[in-house]
Amino acid sequence: MKPLALAETQDARPLRLFWLATLSIFLIVSQSLMARAQGIPESFADLADRISPSVVNITTSTMVAGRTGPQGIVPEGSPFEDFFREFQDRNGGEGGQRPRRSSALGSGFVISEDGYIVTNNHVIEGADEIEIEFFEGFILPAELVGTDPNTDIALLKVEADEPLKYVSFGDSDIARVGDWVMAMGNPLGQGFSVSAGIVSARNRALSGTYDDYIQTDAAINRGNSGGPLFNMNGEVIGVNTAILSPNGGSIGIGFSMASNVVQKVVTQLKEFGETRRGWLGVRIQDVTPDMAEALGLASSTGAMVSDVPEGPSKEAGMKAGDVIVKFDGKDVADTRQLVRIVGNTEVGKSVRVVVNRNGTTETLLVTLGRREEAERTFPASQQLGPEDEPAESQLMGLTLSPLTTELRAEMGLSDGATGLAVTAVDENSEAFEKGLRGGDVITEAGQAQVLSISDLESKIDEAREAGRKSILLLVRRGGDPRFVALTLEDN
Repeated sequence: MKPLALAETQDARPLRLFWLATLSIFLIVSQSLMARAQGIPESFADLADRISPSVVNITTSTMVAGRTGPQGIVPEGSPFEDFFREFQDRNGGEGGQRPRRSSALGSGFVISEDGYIVTNNHVIEGADEIEIEFFEGFILPAELVGTDPNTDIALLKVEADEPLKYVSFGDSDIARVGDWVMAMGNPLGQGFSVSAGIVSARNRALSGTYDDYIQTDAAINRGNSGGPLFNMNGEVIGVNTAILSPNGGSIGIGFSMASNVVQKVVTQLKEFGETRRGWLGVRIQDVTPDMAEALGLASSTGAMVSDVPEGPSKEAGMKAGDVIVKFDGKDVADTRQLVRIVGNTEVGKSVRVVVNRNGTTETLLVTLGRREEAERTFPASQQLGPEDEPAESQLMGLTLSPLTTELRAEMGLSDGATGLAVTAVDENSEAFEKGLRGGDVITEAGQAQVLSISDLESKIDEAREAGRKSILLLVRRGGDPRFVALTLEDN
C-alpha cells in the first residue's frame, strides 16, 4: 500500500503546483486591478515623458558691486584688517571693489506655444540676464513680462523659431488631500529631475496676504523654485515655491502656490505687465467668539470693519463696526478669505456687500477701486471731546483719562483726536491679556463714539441691560484701529 500511496502523491503534485501558480497569478492581477481602481499609478514614466519637454531650467545672472574691505572675513577694527585689505588689493584690484557677476538657478514651465514661461519672482528678482534651458538641450534668452511679489510669481517670454511644447493649468480647488502629485524642476542645480508624492494639506498660509499653498511631500529642494506641481492628468495645480526645513534640504514639507491663484496673476501680467486687484477700502479683523457675543451674532464668521477711510466703501455707506458676511454673492468666513475674493474681483466692478449692523443686515453696493493705487492714510475730521471730565477713572482693568490738549500733545495725537486715553493697564486684567497698553486710545464702545468716561459707563450699562456678557471697544494705537471685546464685571 505504501508504494501506491507514494505514487498517488507524486501524481497529485503537478496538479497542486498548477493550482498554486494559477492562484498566484490571480492574486497578482487582482492586486494590480485594485491598485488601478484606487488610483495608485504603477509608474510615473509615461506622464514624465509627456510633460518633461514643457519644464525648463532657469539661470539668472546679476552684476554685484564689489566689497570695499574685508567684511565678513575679520572683525572690524581687527589688527588683521589691514593685512586682508592688502591681500584683496593685490588679488582684486582697486581695493577689491571690482563688480562681480553672480548667478542663480531655478525652474519654470512653458504655458503657451509662443513662449510664455511661469516661474517664481524670487528666482529672477534683480536679474540682469535670464537664460532658459529646455529639456531638449537648447538655450534661449528670456525677457521679463511682469512680476507679482505678493504671490511670488513672475512671467517670462522667449522667442523661438518653432512652437514650444507647453502644459495647461488644472483646477487646484478640486485637488484633495491624499491625491498623487509629481514635482519637476532643477533641484540643487542637478538638472531636470522628477519627484512624486501626495497632497499633504490644502489652503496653507505662510506669510502673504494672498497665500493659498498646497502642501506636498513630493521632494522639493533649492532649485525647484518656480517648477510645476502636476496632477495625474499632467495639469499644473501648483507652482513650487517654498520648503520647510531646518537644514535647507527637503524633509517632505514643500509648498506650491495653488494654480487658481497663479492663473489670475498670469492673466493680468500678460495683459497689463502688472497686477490689478480689487480694493474695498476698509480695514478689517477677524470676528472672535467674544466679539460675536458682544454684538449678539449667531457665529464668529465674517470680517469686522475696524476703519473706513476715504474710498469705495465709505462712499457706499459702510461704517466701522459693520461685520461683512457676504461679498458678491459669496459667504465670508474670515478676513483672509475676504481679502482674496476682493483681490480677485475686477477693478471698477460694482458688487453687493452684505453687512451685519447693530443686529440687522444691510446690503451696500460698492464700486471697487484698485488696490495697487490705493492710499492707506486718510485724515479724518473729528470733533474735540469735552475736557471737564475727571482726571482719571478705572474700568475693566484700565486706567482711563479724557483726551485734553496737553494729553494729545504728550501722546503725539492730532488736535482733532477724540476718545479716552489708556494711561495704564492692570497686568492681571483681561484687558492686558488681550493686548491693551498704555498709550492706546478708545474711540468707540458698543459701536458708538465715546468722548468721555460717562459715555463709556453709559454704554457699559446699556450692554448689561441687554444681557450682554461683554462689550466691544474700538481701540487705536498709532492710528491703527482694532476691536477688542472685554468681559463685563458684575455689579
